[in-house]
Formats: sequence, structure tokens, C-alpha cells
Amino acid sequence: MPEQAHTKWLTTDQAAELTGYSVAYLRRLVRKGRVRARKVQREWLVDETNLVAYKGKMESLGRSKYTPHRNKVPADTVSS
Repeated sequence: MPEQAHTKWLTTDQAAELTGYSVAYLRRLVRKGRVRARKVQREWLVDETNLVAYKGKMESLGRSKYTPHRNKVPADTVSS
């Protein structure tokens, strides 16, 4: 993924303050590839735009984010 010149990078502490997520949870999101980040020496830097978009998506999903099969189309909506 090409890096944008205007990307604002946040430390995990800054990202935690912005989102209300814990630093440990942010690191887990990074490990799982759900949030774009890069490691500089010993510090993870998180892409602010990507993080805010992820948080917005999770908030818009509401309780359905806990449904493991949410991306599957229900059988009754598939045409024969």
C-alpha cells in the first residue's frame, strides 16, 4: 500500500486517547492487520485516518459486529 505524504501517524498512546481503545487492543488490531501501522524502533505508529475509519465502521455495525457470519448472504435472498 503506497504511503500518503499527508498521513498523520499517532503513537499507540495518542491513538488510545483519541479512540478510547486500550493500547493493548490497538496493538492487537495492528497485529491482525485491521489498522494500518508501522513500527519505528520500538514504537508502533498508527495511521490516524485508517484508525478513525475503523472505529467508525465498528460503531456503525453496532451489535452486528459480533456476528461471525455477518458478511454471508442469507439463503432466502439468493435467487435460484
